[in-house]
Amino acid sequence: MPDTSTIAHEKLTLRVQSITYAAKDTYLVELVDPDCRPLPAVTPGAHIDLHLGNGITRSYSLVQSGDTPASYVVGVKLDAKSRGGSRYVHEQLRVGSLLPVSMPRNHFPLHEDAAHTVLIAGGIGITPIWCMAQRLQAIAASWELWYSVRSRADLAFVPLLQAMGARVHLHVDEEVGGIIDLPAIVAAAPEGTHFYCCGPTPMLDAYEAAAAVRFPAQQIHLERFAAKQAASVDGGFVISLARSCRDLVVPQGASVLKVLLDNGIEVDSSCQEGICGCCEVVVLEGEVDHRDAILTEAERAANKTMMVCCSGAKCSRLVLDL
Repeated sequence: MPDTSTIAHEKLTLRVQSITYAAKDTYLVELVDPDCRPLPAVTPGAHIDLHLGNGITRSYSLVQSGDTPASYVVGVKLDAKSRGGSRYVHEQLRVGSLLPVSMPRNHFPLHEDAAHTVLIAGGIGITPIWCMAQRLQAIAASWELWYSVRSRADLAFVPLLQAMGARVHLHVDEEVGGIIDLPAIVAAAPEGTHFYCCGPTPMLDAYEAAAAVRFPAQQIHLERFAAKQAASVDGGFVISLARSCRDLVVPQGASVLKVLLDNGIEVDSSCQEGICGCCEVVVLEGEVDHRDAILTEAERAANKTMMVCCSGAKCSRLVLDL
């Protein structure tokens, strides 16, 4: 989690260095500094926001980590129901284009000191998981990776994954006639294992249920592509902006983010579902009705930040550091 005393929204301007094919409907986009300077550090599990030329901002996981990376690489899968983000990348983004890009953020951090780590990926969920695998391999940690896809055409990074040996397990639904056996994977893991999963919602729900049978919540980690619960639009409360010295009413049917933007308060936003962390704001007073898929239960209880795109209030007044 970021230091909650301030949440920076600094942007970089990066050049699209290359766009390459990774798997079916999936491109790898490499971004570099136009002046060839090293980029800010990336930790495994981090993501960045691309501010695209069509006015849309989208978050994508980084494929590589490092203290002074020469480039950022993200995987972008074309979504059949795209609202303009992935479709823009696949159809309009060009090598040489300059893009505003956020600083890396990490709401899916890797615990490198775990006794053992089990990585589980479904489809495009391989992007942050592959980043973690590279880091665990580099520090000679104990780990294994399970990568599930519907068809072989959906597999990315295959030669690199296979080079890591027997600790990497590829599961192709069409070839084995069924989905990956998550309860069996969990059951085989030793005590002290930390689990990480990124993939479609049905996989994540099954993973959470299987892992919770044996392991405490602090050892079960995941990153979602879609919201787990509906955004709060109940309204009926006031947001007090401490730095702006303004009180704004959030009416029924509106999100906190909409009220802020309608009143000229600049707040970054991307997913509109509480899954990217782009709109995280510091909370100074009041009890938040958390609806995001990022904060842990402990972080929700601490009540120090909220995702204003989807979360509301359980009280009549929230004081925000805006």
